[in-house]
This record gives sequence, structure tokens and C-alpha cells, in this order.
Amino acid sequence: MSTSKSRLSRRAFTASGLAAIGATAACSNGIGNTNDVKIDARVNATLNQMYDRYPGTRDLAQKSAGMLVMPLVTEAGFIFGGAYGRGALRINGATVDYYAALKGNAGLQLGAQQYSHVLFFMTDAALARFRRSSGWTAGADLEYVVIDEGDALTADTNTLTAPVVAAVFGQAGIRIGATIEGSKYTRIIP
Repeated sequence: MSTSKSRLSRRAFTASGLAAIGATAACSNGIGNTNDVKIDARVNATLNQMYDRYPGTRDLAQKSAGMLVMPLVTEAGFIFGGAYGRGALRINGATVDYYAALKGNAGLQLGAQQYSHVLFFMTDAALARFRRSSGWTAGADLEYVVIDEGDALTADTNTLTAPVVAAVFGQAGIRIGATIEGSKYTRIIP
């Protein structure tokens, strides 16, 4: 009897993790929205919000080879968790491709949050690697210039020479801190 309870507990535990990932996908982050016009409008609004709140990001944008703008990423977890969002790759101010961000994780976690982020590709080589990959994953080598813990842009000479720089902002929810490490970005057709 204890073996069947143990199996049931593991199944319930696994099901709760999968439900958390499913709940992440069901939040209002554009899932099921196949309209590229809406994605572009959200991207424009996100960039305006970022430039207003962090004026130093305008300089980053001008120096970058391209930017991946994810207007709304929803992250949720209870032991197992996940995140999902959709956005656009902009080069010289024009949308060239659409991408989805997906992240899964396990560990001590509880809660949900939503946030926006922008990846600045500071070199042509970094942008080309991103565009050629079948699924690019953000790693620990990513430099962060904004992580909504203050109102100041935290860019220095090391940050500005990094191939990819991230700005994470607009956090709302009951989880503490947002990171995009481990997020996988895949090109989509809206």
C-alpha cells in the first residue's frame, strides 16, 4: 500500500509541475495570438517604456547590431516551473523575425511573475550566431544592465564590450528576481 501511495505522490508531484508550466503558457502573454501587428505593437510599447524609465538604454540600442524585444514573459513555478513569451528581433529599428522564449526549471521555487526583457546584440558576430542557431539559449555569460532592482542603468565598460547585454524590467508578481539564463529562443512564424 505504501508503494502505491508513493507512486501516486510522485505522479501528483509531477502533475503539479506540468500544471505550473501549463499555467505559465495560459497567462496573457500573446499565446495563441498569431497577429504579427499585435506583437509589433507590444514591442513598440515595451521599447518606449524601457527608454522612458532607463534613458541610458537608448545609447545601447544605437550601438547594438540588433535587439530581441520580449514584451511580456510569464514565469510560474511550484517546485517545477517554466516561462514563456513572444517577441521580435529588430535590426535598424525594423522587425526582421519573431521569436518565442521558453524556459523550464526545477528547484526550490514558488510563485508567478511577469516581466519584459530586451537582448542587445552588441556585435555583428553575436547577432549572426543568434540568427543562425536553431534554438539559442541565454547563458551565464550574459551581461545585465538593468534588473528592476533600482532605477539606474548599471552599464560600465565591461558591460558595453560584452557580445550580448540584457535589460530585464517591468517585473510584476509574487516571485522575487527575474533572470533569463536558461531561456531558449526559437524563431516562430506569427
